[in-house]
Amino acid sequence: MFKETLREIVDKTEGALAGILMDHSGIALETYAKDGAPFDVNTVGVEFGVVLGSIKKAAEMLEAGTTQEISINTDKLVTIIRLLGDVYFLALTLEPGGNFGKGRYLMRTAAPKLMAEF
Repeated sequence: MFKETLREIVDKTEGALAGILMDHSGIALETYAKDGAPFDVNTVGVEFGVVLGSIKKAAEMLEAGTTQEISINTDKLVTIIRLLGDVYFLALTLEPGGNFGKGRYLMRTAAPKLMAEF
C-alpha cells in the first residue's frame, strides 16, 4: 500500500524524482525513486528529518501551532515534507522546475489514506 501511494505521487508529479515515508527516528517505512535519481532517497529523508525536528521545536517554542508542511529549496533539489501525525512524515523530492503545487496536492490528499494504514 505505501509503495503504491509513493509511486503514484512521484509518477503523477512532473519533475518528481523520489518519495519516502519515514518515522521521526529516521527509519524509512517505504521509498520509491525513479531510475537515475541523483541521490540516495534514504539519506535525504534522514538528513531532512533532523531539520524537521528542529523546525517542529521552533514552532512549539514560538507557540505558532503544529507544523504541517515544510519545503526546502536548493539549486539542485526541491523537497516537500508533510507531517503525518507526531511520528511519521512523507517527503517528495523534485527537480527545481518540477510541479511543486501538484506534488503538494497529491501529498495532502494521500495523507489520510496513509495515516489510516498506521
